Amino acid sequence: MTHVLKFATVLSAMIFSGAAAQTQDCPVSITEPFDLEAADIASIYDCIGDKMPEGYSKGGDMVAKNYRNWTVTGTLHGVAGAHGNRLLMTYANDIAAEQYLKFAEDGVVMPVGSILAKESIKINKKKQAAVVGPLFIMTKLEAGAAAETNDWLYGGIQPNGKPMKFRQAFCHDCHSSWEDQDFLAYPLEEVRVGN
Repeated sequence: MTHVLKFATVLSAMIFSGAAAQTQDCPVSITEPFDLEAADIASIYDCIGDKMPEGYSKGGDMVAKNYRNWTVTGTLHGVAGAHGNRLLMTYANDIAAEQYLKFAEDGVVMPVGSILAKESIKINKKKQAAVVGPLFIMTKLEAGAAAETNDWLYGGIQPNGKPMKFRQAFCHDCHSSWEDQDFLAYPLEEVRVGN
């Protein structure tokens, strides 16, 4: 293969991968997440929603492959301020769903094996676009398995399917605000299923 042909092949691959990356972006005119109306959020989700599980599952993670088959806990992605002001939607596996959907504020004890997956959408102000954010995951472990995080294992999958790397305390220090709720932060009341 000649140098010109190699260069053309590399260049076309770069253009194709750049185009693929741009297809993940959805143009927005409102770049402040808290200013988005329900119709704006629905439009963003219509544009980006199908791309989310496709990207998350590229690394083979079983939660990323299956979370969309779980119980959805909100009627719309909500912006609560946590997780970097991203638009968030939480899914609960079969073990977690019944207890989680009570949205109880006191005395909550999630069953061992509960898994919550929170997909996220970030508004990139510089690009004026909505982009896929990480998939955040919480797994309830056996009693005593992770005493420093009250038996929760925090994880995350990047939009390209690669696992996120962070200290468990990074997540748990924030979740400690909801100790009476077994360290769970629920969707905003106005978007909770059943409200």
